[in-house]
Amino acid sequence: MTTARDQIIQTTSTLMELQGYHATGLNQIIKDSGSPKGSLYYYFPGGKEELTAEALNRAGQIVLNRIKSNLDLVEDPAESISNFIRNVALHVELSGYQGGGPITTVAMETSATSERLREACHRIYSGWIEVFAEKLLQGRFSPEQAQSLATVIIAAIEGGIILCRTGRSGDPLRQVADNLAILIRQFG
Repeated sequence: MTTARDQIIQTTSTLMELQGYHATGLNQIIKDSGSPKGSLYYYFPGGKEELTAEALNRAGQIVLNRIKSNLDLVEDPAESISNFIRNVALHVELSGYQGGGPITTVAMETSATSERLREACHRIYSGWIEVFAEKLLQGRFSPEQAQSLATVIIAAIEGGIILCRTGRSGDPLRQVADNLAILIRQFG
């Protein structure tokens, strides 16, 4: 059973991904979540910034779990990572080029204006990088190489999502998947 608090967080996460931090108002969150206005301030006395941080953390954890479960499906790091990125491309396409970047929009909008949200985004990205680094360690990369390449992977995925959404095509992410597989096999 979904609680009012969970519904507010989910609605906020969806709206932030679709239209960003500044375009998403509290009244829209209340309306779209079907929650009474008082419940938003009851659950999130820190207002929009607190709610957004919670929504980012929830979305970040969901993505982290997806990364882990997808990477666990295939032993070979190059194939595993490539498959994951191809799945992201498919998700972006199936969302009508509206989904795929639950952290990106807020990170770009708020990194210079909200230390709380910048830090939340940084923690989320760092967690994702660690999961990819762990997979790369299975491919005989040194810890330093794995960490560096994992950062490149996240940067390529995030950039690929932006190119997919603006170009209305999943091809940029498929190119990322293909080229990262080559890179991983070459140096792993």
